[in-house]
Amino acid sequence: MAAAATRRAASSLASRCLLSRPAASPAAVPSALRRADGARGLLPGLLQRFGTAAAAEEPISPSVQVGETQLLINGKFVDAASGKTFPTVDPRTGEVIARVAEGDAEDVDRAVVAARKAFDEGPWPRMTAYERSRILLRFADLIEKHNDDIAALETWDNGKPYEQAAHIEVPMLARLMRYYAGWTDKIHGLIVPADGPHHVQVLHEPIGVVGQIIPWNFPLLMYGWKVGPALACGNTIVLKTAEQTPLSALYVSKLLHEAGLPEGVLNIVSGFGPTAGAALASHMDVDKIAFTGSTDTGKVILELSARSNLKPVTLELGGKSPFIVMDDADIDQAVELAHFALFFNQGQCCCAGSRTFVHERVYDEFVEKSKARALKRVVGDPFRKGVEQGPQIDDEQFKKILRYIKSGVDSGATLVTGGDKLGDKGYYIQPTIFSDVQDGMKIAQEEIFGPVQSIFKFNDLNEVIKRANASQYGLAAGVFTNNLDTANTLTRALRAGTVWVNCFDIFDAAIPFGGYKMSGIGREKGIDSLKNYLQVKAVVTALKNPAWL
Repeated sequence: MAAAATRRAASSLASRCLLSRPAASPAAVPSALRRADGARGLLPGLLQRFGTAAAAEEPISPSVQVGETQLLINGKFVDAASGKTFPTVDPRTGEVIARVAEGDAEDVDRAVVAARKAFDEGPWPRMTAYERSRILLRFADLIEKHNDDIAALETWDNGKPYEQAAHIEVPMLARLMRYYAGWTDKIHGLIVPADGPHHVQVLHEPIGVVGQIIPWNFPLLMYGWKVGPALACGNTIVLKTAEQTPLSALYVSKLLHEAGLPEGVLNIVSGFGPTAGAALASHMDVDKIAFTGSTDTGKVILELSARSNLKPVTLELGGKSPFIVMDDADIDQAVELAHFALFFNQGQCCCAGSRTFVHERVYDEFVEKSKARALKRVVGDPFRKGVEQGPQIDDEQFKKILRYIKSGVDSGATLVTGGDKLGDKGYYIQPTIFSDVQDGMKIAQEEIFGPVQSIFKFNDLNEVIKRANASQYGLAAGVFTNNLDTANTLTRALRAGTVWVNCFDIFDAAIPFGGYKMSGIGREKGIDSLKNYLQVKAVVTALKNPAWL
């Protein structure tokens, strides 16, 4: 892919707006992939569509080497204090990729001490904004230089398609770093008038030591969403990776230090939620916590933060996003976009369009065409060119999704296609569609986080607004219509943090993202994300005989 095309792809996580699905990328086989026998290129054989053969093929061996597996504390890679490690697993096979240092409360404390010293005594918050921006810009350059290896590591550890990681997500990480580099010298305060002889300054100061916990579904992008604004504002960080996907954050953090980040500014602790995550959220010397993950865990983070030092919390949590197809829609385009809105990233997306509402006049046609599209979906080894869907993240999520599918069948929804595992190795699941889904069903109310599309029928605008809003979540929504009045009515009526009209999953760096209701607190990306990492201070100075007020 040419550099300009790559940058355009990176400007949106996935820019599918009123378009049918594009052909697979014509990019050459990346250097980060090689056959299991050591030869360059892809394994022979045709790609399989919705069949067990694709998932049963011999896995492609990535040539990227697993680098750092230790904790990153005070600029150095070190073992966990306990000496413990845990396995990170290849979801294509269930086999161990590497063993990673298992941090716990003692390691979190070591990391917080390093971050506190870096904030209170180190150069980072005292560095000019321009110098901080230069480090972030050098980091972005290094991300681009190592694009193929970073993408291969992400695919290996997570199971997402390599083409998605290499051509969208890694370039988007570089874009995010450049975006926040641009903000460093544009964070400023105000001079405000007072009702008397006083000089009043409003300062925006870094908040201090920030704790951050990122999920496994988009490890690199969530790293960028968290680390970028925190560093731009002059904070220091202790970041806990998801135990399922610790590798890419360690890799790129090494690059960030190569770019010139001072020691102690960014610390990475790999570990588990009940130990490392809880220790970070409840730590008395952490000034702020940011978490992306499930709503249930978000509640625990909020409680631990309140019970410790009442640290402020931002939460980006679960969703059950409605995708509304009106009767004036081009059905072929609507089917393609709804398919993408749900099945993207193996359905492991917090804002997935997991409740597909279709007007009754076009419902039957929509269901039949959605079935045909699902049957064409390319499922298989995510390193193989043209694959759209890889495995689910791990055995726990794999079994959870299958339980939800069984629940859908048992509750009376019509299983249109799919409904079972795919192959005998790894965590592959058939693209699955249910029709005749009713609002009270479990699959209609709970976040499945997998390749399971539920299609609902509605007959008028007021009805679909009411039903779409009848959820504990409010993260995102999609609207597909050719009528501007209908679009305007829905965008204002839907109680969601993002509403995409005739597009879905547009994630430019400047667009704020976050939810209503139990989908979270605060916003990621854009100017709003900076507010999460700044304190506001008023400084009032008495004036004697001022020439003006």
